[in-house]
Amino acid sequence: MQRNLFIPAVIVLSFLASITGKKIIDGGLSKRTSVSGSHVLLSGQNARIDRIVSMAPSITEVLFALGLGEKLVGVTRYCDYPPEALAKPKVGGYLDPNYEAIFALQPDLVVHLTEQEKAGRFFNEMGLRTLTVDHSDVAGILRSIPQIGGACGAGGRAGELLDDIRLRMKHIQEKVKGLPRPRVMVTVGRNLSYGTMQDIYISGSDGYYNELIELAGGLNAYRERTVAFPAVSVEGIQQLDPQIIIEMIPNLEKDGLDKEKITRAWDFTSGVCAVKDGRVYVFGEDYVVRPGPRFILLLEQMTRAIHPELNWEIR
Repeated sequence: MQRNLFIPAVIVLSFLASITGKKIIDGGLSKRTSVSGSHVLLSGQNARIDRIVSMAPSITEVLFALGLGEKLVGVTRYCDYPPEALAKPKVGGYLDPNYEAIFALQPDLVVHLTEQEKAGRFFNEMGLRTLTVDHSDVAGILRSIPQIGGACGAGGRAGELLDDIRLRMKHIQEKVKGLPRPRVMVTVGRNLSYGTMQDIYISGSDGYYNELIELAGGLNAYRERTVAFPAVSVEGIQQLDPQIIIEMIPNLEKDGLDKEKITRAWDFTSGVCAVKDGRVYVFGEDYVVRPGPRFILLLEQMTRAIHPELNWEIR
C-alpha cells in the first residue's frame, strides 16, 4: 500500500531534532531562524548532576554516547535510540513538553536545543538548571559533546568521542580532496500516495544536508537561497538535473516500505542524469533525519554514494 511520506517542516528545521513523521505540507518550508550569541547557556550554581532530562532525541543520543544513560531520568516521546531510551519516563514531545512531568522528576539538569528557548526560559524562571546546545549544524553538534560532557562529569569520554568523529571526518576530507564534485540532490519528503512524483521537498543550499553534501565531496544541485526546504516539481528536478539523488526516508524497514518501489518511482524523471545512470539512493536508517553524534554515519554513507570510485572502507 502506498503511503504519504514526509518529515515535518519544523522538525527538519530544528534539525531533525529529531523527530520523524509523515505529513503533507502546503507550500515551501520556512527558512531556518539563525541563533545569535552563545550556543550554550548553563544556568544555576555548580552542583553534582545525577538526574538529567533530555528535551530532544539528538541530545538523548549524546548522553548515552557519553555513558550518562543511568543519569537520564526523562526523555521525549520521540527518543528511541539507543533502545534503552524507550524505557525512560516520558516528558512530552519536542514541541509540547509536559512541564508537570519534568518538575515531578526533580532533575538536576535539563538539556535542550536552541530552538526550545521558550521552554528553557521557563525552566530557569522556575529554578531548574539548564544547558542549551545547538544541533542545527555539524559545528554545533561537535560543540555539544564537550559541553554536555563537561557539565555532567563525562569530560574524558566526551574527548574520546569527539576525537573519533573528527578523525573519521578528516579521513573523508583527505579522500575527496581534489576529486570532481558531482551535483547532488537530497530529498527530505515526498508524497507517494498517487503513484507519481508529487510534493517533493529537497534540501536548500544553506542547511544541514547542504553541509554534509559538501563534506562528502559533492555540490548541492539546488543553488538558490530561497527557503531551507523548497518544494520542487518533476519539471524543476529535470532543470536541476542532479547527477546523484539521495532520498532520506527514516525507519524504512520498520515502516514496511519497499526500497525498490520507492526507487522505481523516480522513473517519472527518466531524463535526469541520476536516474539514467542508476544513481538514486534511498537511505532508510533512523539517523538520516537526526543531527546528533551519528551524523558521522550519514556523512560516511553519503561519501560512498557520491564517490564510489574511491572503493574504500569506512568503519
